[in-house]
Amino acid sequence: MSGQTGKVTLAITIGDPAGIGPEITLKALTHAAVYEMARPLVIGSLQVLEDIRARLGIPVLLHAVASPGEAQGTPGHVDVLDVDNIDVTQLRLGEVQAICGKAAFEYIQTATRLGLDGHVNAIVTAPIHKEALRAADVPYIGHTEMLAGLMGLENEADALTMFEVQSLRIFFLTRHLSLVEACRRIANPDFVLAGIRRTYRALTSLVGQEAVLAVAALNPHAGEGGLLGSEEQSSLRPAIEKAQEEGLRVEGPIPADSVFHLAREGRYDAVLSLYHDQGHIAAKVLDFERTVSVTLGLPVLRTSVDHGTAFDIAGRGLASEVSMVEAILTATRYAHRYAAPARK
Repeated sequence: MSGQTGKVTLAITIGDPAGIGPEITLKALTHAAVYEMARPLVIGSLQVLEDIRARLGIPVLLHAVASPGEAQGTPGHVDVLDVDNIDVTQLRLGEVQAICGKAAFEYIQTATRLGLDGHVNAIVTAPIHKEALRAADVPYIGHTEMLAGLMGLENEADALTMFEVQSLRIFFLTRHLSLVEACRRIANPDFVLAGIRRTYRALTSLVGQEAVLAVAALNPHAGEGGLLGSEEQSSLRPAIEKAQEEGLRVEGPIPADSVFHLAREGRYDAVLSLYHDQGHIAAKVLDFERTVSVTLGLPVLRTSVDHGTAFDIAGRGLASEVSMVEAILTATRYAHRYAAPARK
């Protein structure tokens, strides 16, 4: 799979064809750095990619391949496994379309099969659009849920999201929930403990058994001894103490206004954010473009840009490929190190 050169083979899906995914994928593959230790294989419509390449004058040549084994990984030559599912004459850039939601899903299905069959070391994804998926009757709300289902996870919660930006790693106890619902679940110490266990396993698969995980607090000043909220005392602290008794190197709850800074400074290997925006804001304020989303707990490692389809600028040549380059480099760095969970 990785060949004699020691390079990792990456399946890169182009995302929603009406968004910026095809553009940032091709732009990213103009960077020589992505080829140093990786053999990129683009999964998507050759028609769509050729249209964007010509429209924007992106200086690459497209090379259709029939299998991952044909990918050469040569700078300037983009290897494409053509999933011919879009008629570009019907494609309207920057608009929600069912044909695009269906196409994006099929790219991910193809990449998943390649990963499960051992033909690629990791998957890198460009952005998809939730409304387009719904219009196409795709039964998943986003990439993480989709990959968990396609890869046969019995418990969707075992698929963990980790953000990486600079030296900061952030995991999420809850993801796409309302804040009220997230707080309701956080109030359950068993739920918190299960999340800590999953997160710690995933973290140690990347950095080793000596990893230290910090758990963010929910309330200001970590509740100030119950004066500003009780969840730290009734739920978070009992779960952390139980995890410590099990031998996990976990600390907290640590006030959210300082824990991310402390982790960036090297005190912790990662932070467990309790809800969506708590961790997203910390990462994106630090460096929006270079924040990469990593999905762990799957049989195949997956990384992704951490932005959307940007329909408002699709096809105009304005999209930055920085996050896609970072996603490729992150997948390359972790692919050999990643310890996938045992498949049942």
